[in-house]
Amino acid sequence: MTHTTKILGLSAYYHDSAAALVVNGDIIAAAQEERFSRKKHDARFPENAIRYCLDEAGITMADVDEVVFYDKPLVKFERLVETYLSYAPNGIRSFIAAMPIWLKEKLYLKSTLKRELAALGKIKITELPKLLFSEHHQSHAASAFFPSPYDKAAVLCLDGVGEWSTTTVWIGDGKTLKAQWEIDFPHSLGLLYSAFTYYTGFRVNSGEYKLMGLAPYGEPKYVDLILDNLLDLKDDGTFRLNMDYFNYCTGLTMTNKKFDKLFGAPPRKSESKITQREMDIAASIQKVTEMVVLRLAKTVRAETGCQYLCLAGGVALNCVANGELLRTGIFDDIWIQPAAGDAGGALGAALAVWHDLHNGERKVNSSDSMQGSYLGPHFEREEIRARLDKAGAIYTVLEDKTLMPKLAEILDNDNVVGWFQGRMEFGPRALGSRSIIGNPRSTKMQSLMNLKIKYRESFRPFAPSVLIEDVNKYFKHDRASPYMLLVAPVTEEIRMPMTETQEKLFGIEKLNIPRSKLPAITHVDYSARIQTIHPETNPRYYHLVSEFKALTGCSVLVNTSFNVRGEPIVCTPEDAYRCFMRTEMDYLVIENFLMAKPDQPKIEKDKSWMDEFELD
Repeated sequence: MTHTTKILGLSAYYHDSAAALVVNGDIIAAAQEERFSRKKHDARFPENAIRYCLDEAGITMADVDEVVFYDKPLVKFERLVETYLSYAPNGIRSFIAAMPIWLKEKLYLKSTLKRELAALGKIKITELPKLLFSEHHQSHAASAFFPSPYDKAAVLCLDGVGEWSTTTVWIGDGKTLKAQWEIDFPHSLGLLYSAFTYYTGFRVNSGEYKLMGLAPYGEPKYVDLILDNLLDLKDDGTFRLNMDYFNYCTGLTMTNKKFDKLFGAPPRKSESKITQREMDIAASIQKVTEMVVLRLAKTVRAETGCQYLCLAGGVALNCVANGELLRTGIFDDIWIQPAAGDAGGALGAALAVWHDLHNGERKVNSSDSMQGSYLGPHFEREEIRARLDKAGAIYTVLEDKTLMPKLAEILDNDNVVGWFQGRMEFGPRALGSRSIIGNPRSTKMQSLMNLKIKYRESFRPFAPSVLIEDVNKYFKHDRASPYMLLVAPVTEEIRMPMTETQEKLFGIEKLNIPRSKLPAITHVDYSARIQTIHPETNPRYYHLVSEFKALTGCSVLVNTSFNVRGEPIVCTPEDAYRCFMRTEMDYLVIENFLMAKPDQPKIEKDKSWMDEFELD
């Protein structure tokens, strides 16, 4: 029997810890630690995620050939020390704040990891698999290229910062991946975007997508101010930041007094009212981000001659920029790793070891090798029954042929449904396995879901899930977008023009004016963040939306992640039932178990659980 090579990839200790298991180049399992620990962006050692990956494959730690960590902590330490030295004596406060953690944990990462892995595997340190370290951007690039549907492609990685790199370009060809060039810290598009996230009063490393959602309400008035003062952007897309305005090299915040002076005010206080000014700032930095991405893409196309582009790194989650990039036609097509942030680094590190170290074969799949990103845990019927009984849930069990048409009716009557089935998604988006779904034709659905279910800001848009064959009926988009990473305009046919009076409205006042016949998924600029549904990767979700189409003629549902604000996406049936009972969701379906809110045991409305989750 030939030996199978089992590689466990890990990312941890920064944000979004995760584990991924690759066996002979096939992706077997991948999950973020936050889903198990219920602590959003959990950065701790991913013990639950590792345990899940090993269980999914039916193996133990002793069976693993190599464990690979997604970046090189010593190189990162060198960057910190060099950065502090070059800015000395400024920054001594943040240096002193950062050092104890570095000296205690991160410099001894190798021994920390070995200790944790041995304890988890209940084996001696000497019996552990070989421990390897990949480079941060190599992990990102590998996660973008190796699962992609292309034999050959250029790869662009953009994020805050790895060890030194913030922007890297690679060429992937067959099973090889070669670095071309990079831009280094402190010059970083990711950190620039994060600086504006901080300045507009949202949380760095988790609030960036809010800034993107806010942008369409504003006018990009500050673009020249940014380009004249903060960012020296060249025609080829390379750039340098003016560090006089930023504090992340030496301080405990992202921006400084000089930055405040340039924009005429201090940063917005978290949770305070969002004004037109924040919307205009969001629109401006979004515009600048798109300029950088498009110029870099043109350069990469010219230099590499590749027809296709793969993207990863935190900036690749900017689905508005991705949509712009696709529409310009600089590349024939693009593919974005669905777990583009640090969690995906765990998967990339494992794939890099398989192809680089083992010279392992690569099987190219014409759609991609991520299996729809459904790489997390799933639950069998009897296990679900036992868990629901224990929670005191009242349910009926229906087979799919009865359940799906019934759910279509429930949705058509404007009910909000918690939908839990199959394997949990890997990456930040719910893609129809752990989703809250609703009727996109309802005018009140968006604010209802935001305020009564998610308990979050009313301006935040929701995504449409659409049957792949009908995508161009509703959107100016002609191809698959299975991971909700591309924004496209809605078609003229379903748009609703605004009246003259409505045109004069500003900012958030525009929110409640329906933009299309599918108002719940159409953002104020007539755009939507599309998820296409495919029978190959998610047959049950495809079945449900097909029944909704048969009943209503509409092949779209509203899809948002199954969680409340500040909580990670649900993982287990218990998580789902708890979230269902705490919110104003009308129905919950877990595989074939259907629950209606009025049938459930009455529980005291206790809002103290809201304190459990830090606001994002």
